[in-house]
Amino acid sequence: MPNTATLKSHKPQIPTPATAVGPAYSTTCSYAMRSDRGRVRHVNQDACAALPEYGAFVVCDGVGGAAAGEVASQFASKAFLSSLKQAPAATEPPSAETAAGSPQEVRLRQSVAAANQAVFERAQKLRMLRGMATTLVGALWESGPRTLWIAHVGDSRAYLLRRGALQLLTQDHSLVEEQLRAGLITTAQAEASPIRNVITRAIGSEAEVEADIAAHAAQPGDLFLLASDGLTRELPDAEIARLLTRTAGPDLEPACQALIDAANAHGGRDNITVLLIACP
Repeated sequence: MPNTATLKSHKPQIPTPATAVGPAYSTTCSYAMRSDRGRVRHVNQDACAALPEYGAFVVCDGVGGAAAGEVASQFASKAFLSSLKQAPAATEPPSAETAAGSPQEVRLRQSVAAANQAVFERAQKLRMLRGMATTLVGALWESGPRTLWIAHVGDSRAYLLRRGALQLLTQDHSLVEEQLRAGLITTAQAEASPIRNVITRAIGSEAEVEADIAAHAAQPGDLFLLASDGLTRELPDAEIARLLTRTAGPDLEPACQALIDAANAHGGRDNITVLLIACP
């Protein structure tokens, strides 16, 4: 049986309190997502999910022994989307940023915190899950003004393809990235580093976690990519841009499959997950 899952219209079964209410962010973005085990790993510890009626999308890459990574990514993705369905919690006084008009940042921070709590608490309850964690890169579409908000923890990434040019929107939370920023190694050395997989921030590894959150103004024809490092470690950005430019159309599934096929052709040494969001 193929080990690739097509999840374009799947809606995750998320526990939602009966009293939970929240604005349904209308979105006319089209999207598609695929997750593949790769050619080496025996288990797929990645997860991807979406609530298109809320304009919410997420990719997680779990870490941990046995099935722990898979548990972490599933718990985080479900908790993240479940939180975005609910009204923002009024537990803190408005900050200067909130007063300036960035409620989406508040919602995303609360949702990342909910994901972190879900994974951390689960790991504390079961000894076999101790130490599990996951990366997370999530997106929230705001139709007016046309903006895609990105939240991320770890080394899963978000990109923007605009008029054939690919731009990295996130900065990895990893030891290699810290070495690069400090000028201790070159880009070529970073790509060959034996510690590329060591991340400095993760969902569920501690009781609290800080996410990087940013807003990106969208233009008609923009294509956003959320991906686990199983894609970005196998393919250079130039190859990702070339494949997306060649294969992305009204139906985004062929583009998802093209990226996964290319990553597998280059070795497929890790799970590969891609989620594409096209803005009209």
